Amino acid sequence: MADYITYFNGEWVPYSQVAIDPNDRGFIGGDVVFDVIRTFDGKSFRMKEHVDRLFRSMTYVRIDPGLTKQEITDISEEVVVRNEDVRGEVGDFSIWQFVTRGPGPRARDAGPPTVCVKVAPVGFQTFSRHYDDGCHGVIVRTRSFPAQSLDPKIKHWSRMNFALADLETADVDPEGYPILTDLNGNLTEGTTNNVFLVRDGVIRTPPDSDILQGVSRGMVFDLADQLNIPLVEEDLQPYDLYTADEAFFASTGPCVQPMTKADNRQIGDGKPGPISKQLLAAWSEAVGVDIVGQAQRHGG
Repeated sequence: MADYITYFNGEWVPYSQVAIDPNDRGFIGGDVVFDVIRTFDGKSFRMKEHVDRLFRSMTYVRIDPGLTKQEITDISEEVVVRNEDVRGEVGDFSIWQFVTRGPGPRARDAGPPTVCVKVAPVGFQTFSRHYDDGCHGVIVRTRSFPAQSLDPKIKHWSRMNFALADLETADVDPEGYPILTDLNGNLTEGTTNNVFLVRDGVIRTPPDSDILQGVSRGMVFDLADQLNIPLVEEDLQPYDLYTADEAFFASTGPCVQPMTKADNRQIGDGKPGPISKQLLAAWSEAVGVDIVGQAQRHGG
């Protein structure tokens, strides 16, 4: 692994030299917001949308990073440039931005904030095979945070429920990805992705009341409109997933990740569906990269 050059509290240092204060509230209380962008052939994708979401999260939780949107954007683009010499080995990068409230025993007294922007390889090896075979979903008992407790539109690291959901998933299907529900049993989202299913040619996805407003989710909306594929937001139950014609996740790394099983039940004909493939082809054309081919070259 390369020791990628990283922005940390105003300095450019090797990632191995990044050290968080043990009293930082990001560490002791999950008092931190973050965002993740990926590159395609070294070019960042929808940077503005990601930075806007990061700042919405910071505004909501009342963290001031001491930097403007443009400064965070410029830092995020520069971290790619500073590591370009090693990008060829891994294909493309994920750009991670995180901002903590800083050290302090109480939120009201904490500071100054900790700001870090780093790159890491896109984890192609974790999902490259799913384009051919599809991944598996598991609907877990662990629930999403209700908006009345902690609004899921904040992208934060206070995520013990996601950790428990992952452990619960492994008990059911070691290759599975968690799918959470709200307090009424409606499907919400995965721990790293948004959930979509297709029935009768219509893409269906949960509304954004109890989920993260995913940037990749937004790209699916845009591509569906471009391809004239109907898309609706509506409450979905496990029944809807089990009886779907096809299903998929959307997230930063894989973009569109076909799902062929849920709770060990076959979805549709058990193969990645035609709409998932259409979306992947259109996404590849939009970014000028063969998304599936790149993932399979670098993912093994």
